[in-house]
Parts: sequence; structure tokens; C-alpha cells
Amino acid sequence: MRTLRGYLGRQIAAAVAFVLVGFLALFAFFDFINELDDVGRGGYRLQHAIAYVLLGLPAHVYELMPIVALIGTIYALAHFAANSEFTAMRAAGLSRRRALAAIARIGVVVAAVTVLTGEALSPPAERLAQQLRLSAIGASVSGQFRSGLWLKDSVRGAGGAAERLRFVNIGELLPDGTLRDVRVFEFDAAMRLSEILRASSARFAPPGAWLLGGVEETRFAEAGAAAGAPLLRVEQSRPDDRLWKSELTPELLGVLLIQPDRMSALSLYRYVRHLQENRQNTGQYEIALAKKLVYPVAVIVMMALALPFAYLQARAGGIGYKVFAGIMLGIAFHFLNGLFSHLGLLNTWPPLLAVSIPSVGAFVIALAMLAWVDRTR
Repeated sequence: MRTLRGYLGRQIAAAVAFVLVGFLALFAFFDFINELDDVGRGGYRLQHAIAYVLLGLPAHVYELMPIVALIGTIYALAHFAANSEFTAMRAAGLSRRRALAAIARIGVVVAAVTVLTGEALSPPAERLAQQLRLSAIGASVSGQFRSGLWLKDSVRGAGGAAERLRFVNIGELLPDGTLRDVRVFEFDAAMRLSEILRASSARFAPPGAWLLGGVEETRFAEAGAAAGAPLLRVEQSRPDDRLWKSELTPELLGVLLIQPDRMSALSLYRYVRHLQENRQNTGQYEIALAKKLVYPVAVIVMMALALPFAYLQARAGGIGYKVFAGIMLGIAFHFLNGLFSHLGLLNTWPPLLAVSIPSVGAFVIALAMLAWVDRTR
């Protein structure tokens, strides 16, 4: 039985790798065609477009793995069925439960590769690709508003409680992490404006500080009262530079360069904590974090969904027919995964529940199909 499991694993792994290479070649071609529109813009050349496409391949590996695992497994199992190899395996003692266990073992390995790609390879490659592209074009990242990006920051005391509140406006975020046109509006515990800080540039000075250049400081302090209203004293200064401590880091700001679904789970967790501490909406990033946790399980479920195709005899359809059915199932799963993520975000469902529904549904369908082919064989 060990020899049988090893043979099954090698054939499925080879089929999954073959399908993955084919999908990557297809997506790389489309990405390259899309990048040709920007070739010649600024300093963006053909070699930059090729490098950008290659750096985007790890993200495609991570995104495509459930569909690739499904199609590759269906292809291998359909090939076994067409050559009567699977019939021989069943005669040798490969029961439905043992076959499902063997597929699950292979799925764990594929899921581990998926996690490694999504956590260690895809995020830095995606960030480097975006930096390369922006640097070559000569562009920068700005917010959704004309005034730039707005962030919320806190100054915390020794006990961790927020003592002051800041609203930070960043005009531009350059690919190397430098900030331009920075404005900070700081409020005290009673939500009274205490300082306005302007800087033409800011560069991160670890740990936990930014070196501001071209600084203009405006401070507001009470200087008494008149007619029941407080009098304010305004103090202005223009130092050449200033060290500004903040909880904001280049890693947190790096979420502007890559989409939440392509961030690592650790980066998502840190950003969600930052948003929660500043009482901001975390729905989109909590959904992305939950998908990161469920995604490896989805790979195993997709491979289990392919198992019933091995029990269909050749007269029920050739390999091409079964692979086509696998492609349709994979596309349906992909769209349902996105659909329930958006539904969970709109209806404020628990993130883990929203992203688990397609995988749970696919697993139930796999078990139902296995039971059906077991009764009809």
C-alpha cells in the first residue's frame, strides 16, 4: 500500500506541476501584453516589463493553486481510470477511505507549498515589482483624495492608553519608502488641537521614528481666558529637521503598494491591530486575513473534490471531458470565494465564516459525489 500511495502521489504531483506551468505561462503572457502599454513611459523599458511580470509569478502561484490542484488531480485520476489503473488499485485494496486519505496526504504537501509561496515569496516579490515599476515610470503612490493619504495615529503612555491623537496626511509615498508633503494634526486627550506639523519630506529612522526635513511647527497653548473663552498662544518654529516618533512604519504604509489578498498573514495581522487600536474599519483586512487561514484548506478540499472523477469509467467521458468539468468547478469555486468574501464584508458576517462557506460547500459536494459513485459502481 505504501508503494501504491507513492505512485499515486508522484503522478498527481507531476500533473499538478504540469498544469501550474501551463497556467503561469498563460497569465504571464497576458500580464506582459498588459505591461506593453506602459513601455516607454518615463524610464519604463522592455526589461522592466519582463522583470515585473516575472516578479508577479509567485502571486499567481498562490492564487491559482486551488484550481491547479483540482485540475491536475482530475487529470491524473482520469488517466488512471482510462487505463484501468484505478480499477487495479481498488482490486489491490485501495478503498474509498484509503484513496481519500492518500489524496489528503498529497494535499497537505501542496497546501504547505501554497503557504510558503503566499507568506515568504509572494509579498516581497509583489512589493519589489511595484517598487520597480513605480521607480522606472517615475511615479509615486498617493491616496484616494486630492490631498493625499489620510492616516490615524496615536501617542500612547506607559500603560498603553492613548494620550494624544494624530491625523496624518501624506501627499506622496515614494517607492523607496520616503514620504513627501507630510502634515500632522495632533490633538490632546480632550480633542483640542495642540500642534500642526508640516514637513516637505520624511524618511524612516528605526526603531519607531521618522526623520522629517523642511519642518514647520505650529503649537497652540492656552494663555488665559477672556469673556469665558480660552485665549490661545501660537508658537511657530522652522527647524531644519526633526525626529518624529510614531507607530506608523514602512511596513504599515506598504499596504498601499500591494493588495490585501497578496500581503502576508503577519503583515495583515499587524495592520489589523493598528486599525483596531485607532478604532478604524478593519473589515476588508480581516476578510483577507481569514482567507489566508482558510486558503490552504481549500487546496486540500479541491483535491478531494477531484477523487470522484476516478470512479467514473471511460464510457462516462474521456480525460478531456473530465478536465473540462474540473476547470468549470475550479472557476465556480473561485467566483464563489470572491462572492462570499464581498457578502461577508457587506453584511458584516464573521470573517472566518464568510470565507469558509465555499470550502465547506465544496467538501460536502465531494463527499456526496463519492457516496453517489460508490452506490452506482
